[in-house]
Amino acid sequence: MKMNFENKVALVTGGSFGIGQATAIAFAREGAKVVVVDWVEDSKTVDKIKNEGGDCIFIKGDMSNEEDIKNMVEKTISHYGRLDYAFNNAGVEGLTAPVIDCTNENWDKVLGINLKGVWWCMKYQLPHLIQNGGGAIVNNASIAGLVGFPGIPAYVASKHGLIGLTKNAALEYAKSGVRINVVCPGVIKTPMIDRFTGKNKEVEKQFESAEPIGRLGEPEEVADAVLWLCSERSSFVTGHALAVDGGWVAQ
Repeated sequence: MKMNFENKVALVTGGSFGIGQATAIAFAREGAKVVVVDWVEDSKTVDKIKNEGGDCIFIKGDMSNEEDIKNMVEKTISHYGRLDYAFNNAGVEGLTAPVIDCTNENWDKVLGINLKGVWWCMKYQLPHLIQNGGGAIVNNASIAGLVGFPGIPAYVASKHGLIGLTKNAALEYAKSGVRINVVCPGVIKTPMIDRFTGKNKEVEKQFESAEPIGRLGEPEEVADAVLWLCSERSSFVTGHALAVDGGWVAQ
């Protein structure tokens, strides 16, 4: 399925690795100019896009810092003159601990990036999309935003909250021409999952066996969903939480 993003500008947070990297590359392959944002200065995403003839810049930014978020949007407008799509993907899983052992520091860090950070992103992105007469935002939640996962209460709370925030924003700006949706990935082969499993093959097999489809997802499969939600092919879709999870939450 080809989606034409020629002369459009897409911003991707957490774009140096995993789902963010795959999505930035996918946007570029469909003709978009891409802004890759991450707190880690890793050039692999930008190099890949430029080596394939794409137009891309990198902006260093911490999604727990409002000034960094405001700056990334301002730099995008300064460099490209517009913003059409945003994939607010950056997030952290935090420490593993049950509710009574979750620390204040862990709670504040996880919600500060996963929820408050995305709120700030939309706060500064939306005026430019509205000014353009339309566009699309996709936020990255998780199946942990749809069901519970014992041991990661801050992460689960942040992702449930993000789905609610997305639905609320979608309703507020539905008549402005801006569509706002959220993807809920299942267990995807990313550095985050490597941290969960410790790259232990037996633990990975347990995750695979829990997937109805019988395997882990690929970052590119989530990227395809993000691009579809940004494209005109999903022109009547807003306020939707799209599970990209191999059937996990259907169980």
